[in-house]
Amino acid sequence: MLDIQRIRDNPDQIRQAVANKKSPVDIDAVIDLDSRRRDTIQEVERLKNLRNNSSLEISALKKEKKDASALIAEMKSVSEKIKSLDAELATFEAQINEILIRIPNVPHSSVPHGQSEKDNVVHSEWGETPVFDFKPRDHIELGTALDIIDFPRGAKIAGAGFPVLKGMGALLERALINFFLDTHTRKNGYTEIFPPFLANRASHFGTGQLPKSEEQMYYINEDELFCIPTAEVPVTNLHRDEVLDSGILPVKYCAYSACFRREAGSYGKDTKGYLRVHQFNKVELVKYTTPEKSYEEHELLRKDAEGILQALGLKYRVLILCDADLSFAAAKCYDLEAWAPGEGKFLEVSSCSNFEDFQARRANIRFRPQGGEKPRFVHTLNGSGLATARILVSILETYQTAQGTVRVPEVLQPYMHGIKEIVPR
Repeated sequence: MLDIQRIRDNPDQIRQAVANKKSPVDIDAVIDLDSRRRDTIQEVERLKNLRNNSSLEISALKKEKKDASALIAEMKSVSEKIKSLDAELATFEAQINEILIRIPNVPHSSVPHGQSEKDNVVHSEWGETPVFDFKPRDHIELGTALDIIDFPRGAKIAGAGFPVLKGMGALLERALINFFLDTHTRKNGYTEIFPPFLANRASHFGTGQLPKSEEQMYYINEDELFCIPTAEVPVTNLHRDEVLDSGILPVKYCAYSACFRREAGSYGKDTKGYLRVHQFNKVELVKYTTPEKSYEEHELLRKDAEGILQALGLKYRVLILCDADLSFAAAKCYDLEAWAPGEGKFLEVSSCSNFEDFQARRANIRFRPQGGEKPRFVHTLNGSGLATARILVSILETYQTAQGTVRVPEVLQPYMHGIKEIVPR
């Protein structure tokens, strides 16, 4: 959430940022409401001062045995006016807050301007494009032939978008999760968290999923809980309503979770196979840091995610998202996309975002600077490190052989009991 003072001081910048993010929120409305609210506060203060001074005058008149009835009646009217204005203030506050929670974060100055995802900028690429002396299969053909992915039975159980992994497919999925967690905890210095896979409304509000994206989420009405779309939600909210000591920053967490997304409105997007599913696994990276260090930490976060792709030997590229493609809460974001030969395209496998103090304001997460300064809001960052579904696609399609088998990346072999190749059963 943006500070109302920032909107007052930079109305043109905020209007432009909102327009660039294709948001329909009315900045002029919140500025007008805020002006009326401040005028009302001034009037309430004036009337309260008048009432306080008049109370002294009434007391003096009574001591002198003089008639104070007219002044008492006037102050009764003033008190009623104050009560009425306080009610107006409450209405203004509610109206302002209702708009504020829908204003997106302001893109960082380094974010490119664009009209859609087509205007995202390639930051870098890594690895060689796999070359085959045969026509590469896609992951659906491979998964079916190897009997490691079962789309029909998953659909029978829960509907489309809930595939079943079996045998070597399930083992490969588990190997990926364990490899991700071990790399980030043992090599990259993150503390592992195993969070709840359900979270309340306050938690989803804190990270910015609510109210904007409620239609994309699975909701359990009886318990007022949402299935989490990412471990970002519970992990970021670990320190909601807390003040951290600056000496412990940056705090670095990683967490595995299943992720649940309804993908409402995804009609027309590529939904085949494992490319867009309603349930998938992901290891999430979350950081809390000081404002002065947040963009340095952002670059390190991206490199930690890239390190996983490099260890797996997958060709990938890094995109800087343009302002029109940024998420609601992000100030800057890198997308990491792995090459999938069978699909003949790059697939997003990680988004590494800096939210600056946007989430921290919503979740009230602050830190106490050294030197006795008053608490300030932390900057929060997160990134996928990584999501498994499209990584699985990229691995199957990259490491396939002419015989229809799939070689296991060397770094995953210890997690797969030494198995070097997935073969038909």
